[in-house]
Amino acid sequence: MIQKGDKKIIKGWVMYDWANSVYSLVISTAIFPIFYEAQTTATYLEKTGLKENEIEPNDVTIDFFGYNVSPSVLYSLVISVSFLLVSFISPILSGIADYTGNKKRFLQFFCYFGSLSCMSLFFFDANYMEYSMISVLCASIGFWCSLVFYNAFLPEIAPLEDQDDISARGFIMGYIGSIILLLICLGLIMGYGPHLTKYCFILVGLWWIGFAQITYRVLPYNPFRKKPEADYIWKGYRELKIVYKEFMQTTRLKKYLYAFFFFNSGVQTVMLLATIFASKAIEWPEDEGTTGLIIAILLIQILAAIGAKLMSNISIKIGNISTLKISVFIWIFLCFGAYFITTPTEFYILASFVGLVMGGIQSIARSTYSKYLPETTDHASYFSFYDVSEKVGIVLGTAFFAFTEWRFDDIRYSVISVALFFIIGLFYLFKVPKEEKIINS
Repeated sequence: MIQKGDKKIIKGWVMYDWANSVYSLVISTAIFPIFYEAQTTATYLEKTGLKENEIEPNDVTIDFFGYNVSPSVLYSLVISVSFLLVSFISPILSGIADYTGNKKRFLQFFCYFGSLSCMSLFFFDANYMEYSMISVLCASIGFWCSLVFYNAFLPEIAPLEDQDDISARGFIMGYIGSIILLLICLGLIMGYGPHLTKYCFILVGLWWIGFAQITYRVLPYNPFRKKPEADYIWKGYRELKIVYKEFMQTTRLKKYLYAFFFFNSGVQTVMLLATIFASKAIEWPEDEGTTGLIIAILLIQILAAIGAKLMSNISIKIGNISTLKISVFIWIFLCFGAYFITTPTEFYILASFVGLVMGGIQSIARSTYSKYLPETTDHASYFSFYDVSEKVGIVLGTAFFAFTEWRFDDIRYSVISVALFFIIGLFYLFKVPKEEKIINS
């Protein structure tokens, strides 16, 4: 059994946030998207014989299984497919993990799978997109699947009253660690040349694997000492069905998950598409767009670490749901504010507020779900519902964002559409009861 409140175990658990958050920043947000755009544009220019000043960004296409497609559309599609695959496989695997007691094994597998996939981006070649996008797909699957089993340890290692603070510590460590590696990568690229960009992907994988070993040293195998029978796959599926039936009988947990689905869809959509919005909607000075975006990303990460701790302290005084209501209300205000901004200064101000509420809402959302769980040993299965809600919400949010831009031919309307998710999420937060009620079937 795990001793709740053990400082050594908690420190080790927190270090996985430090280890894996470099994927979110370097691969998902900062370095790889810029590298991807540069590589696909260069390949298009080489094949067409055109010069960069002779084309518009929307003119660029790449060959994918014989079809000419937009690089940004292909990238979005691959990421969406990864989320759908995670949504499908994580509940089944979590049921097996709970039945066998092997959450740690699954955490290790997806950590290695994701980090090695990141390192394989070193071989990315826009002339062979069919192979290159496999690395993008697998890295995303590895990252998001590992989080299911990582998050599931929180209610097992931390007393109820400490879970907000420990969840916040994890996010803070993640933001700090990812900033450090991003600065190292920027130092390599700006100091020695863009040709070193692909080495940053190897650094991400090594960082992820290396620091994860601290986590693996302290997290126990099979803490509830379960003894699975031979047909553990089928038994794992049955375990998931049992947990789902238990979940459907809850009131507070179920209504909170509804609220989480909507407001987190908004949060994740902003995180994934803020760079695209800024590049299209902000009037950047010539040759300063990329630098400005990197500055904004760093600013958001730094303030997100501060925001996670701030929200944790606020939740102690007024409670988790009240803290989330305030945070979601601020998000609604920021979405409407984003519609009107046009200058880099205005974007930096907006990014500062986004950073403060981004870290806080992610941290409190995770710990609130953990605190609302019933007495159980099936934490991975319960957190798979949380994870599926997050991934399906991401697909819905990003699709709605893209549809709105296509319908109105203006990305500014897309940020207004994101506000709708926060409004619905806020509505459901007011529906979450103070105490859990079990529905008798």
